Amino acid sequence: MSTLVFLEHHGSALQKGGLGVLTKAAALDADTSAVIVGSGVRELAAQAGRYGAKRVFIADDPRLGAPMPQPRVDVISSLVRDQGFGTVLFASSVLASDVAGGVAARLDAGLNWDLNDLEDQGGTLIGKRSALGDSVCADVGWTSEPRLGLVRAGSFEAAETGGEASVEDVPVSLEDFSSLAVLVEQTHEESTGPSIEDADILVTGGRGLGSPEAFSILEELAAALGGAVAATRAAVDSGWYPYPTQVGQTGKVVSPKLYIGAGVSGAIQHKVGMQTSQVIVSINKDANAPIFEFSDLGVVGDLQTIVPQLTALVKERRG
Repeated sequence: MSTLVFLEHHGSALQKGGLGVLTKAAALDADTSAVIVGSGVRELAAQAGRYGAKRVFIADDPRLGAPMPQPRVDVISSLVRDQGFGTVLFASSVLASDVAGGVAARLDAGLNWDLNDLEDQGGTLIGKRSALGDSVCADVGWTSEPRLGLVRAGSFEAAETGGEASVEDVPVSLEDFSSLAVLVEQTHEESTGPSIEDADILVTGGRGLGSPEAFSILEELAAALGGAVAATRAAVDSGWYPYPTQVGQTGKVVSPKLYIGAGVSGAIQHKVGMQTSQVIVSINKDANAPIFEFSDLGVVGDLQTIVPQLTALVKERRG
């Protein structure tokens, strides 16, 4: 299927989402390639090889240092034309979404977005996308090549295969208009511990907490477990917790090994953002809360009592 995966990076590390897409693509197509675009990114090629890429195309140029979409559109569009890739995949992010849309327009190619799975059906690539509020799963396809796909964050687990990739340099030729937009400043949120996208353990609070102060008991539990704290849209909209921690259809999609929901009702908008978690544990005093329908373990009771007891137990077990 001649597949190319765009790998986004932050600093000296490739992003988990792109590596997950690469892992899946390599399982479907043994000849999958990856492309890394930036400045000083050559050393990242070895990471891509370990996740299944047979070839890694490197576009390393000072003009590509800022995370701007248009220069990346120039590079990837030229690469796809020159190499004849039939499929180009992206892991959903703000930058990757802009790049995918730009490449689709430049190549007059079809783009399927919000995919949560990919299948090879008799040599034909088929995408899976949730529809009708995630109540059904629809098969989607492409009528021409190249096929572009934007994969929902957290859909695929990044898994090392131990392989090595050959590295090829990509000539960088930018359109005049691609340098018209200039990045003036880039700031980073100060935080401790893992982000909610990268955390293996996630403790999420909902409206059932009753107050913003109640998030402190979730923070204690997350610290004891070595995880991160997230929130539902209702909690965020109430000003109880910061927006970047929101999980759901209008927030972030997460896929931790362990998801603990405290006071989370489990509305469909929230389910969309966490349903791929490996183990889901829910604590809610409402025995009829929708979240219990898709939880692996449910505890009916007062979270103000249960969560501190759970934290104490975790600390005791860990010594």
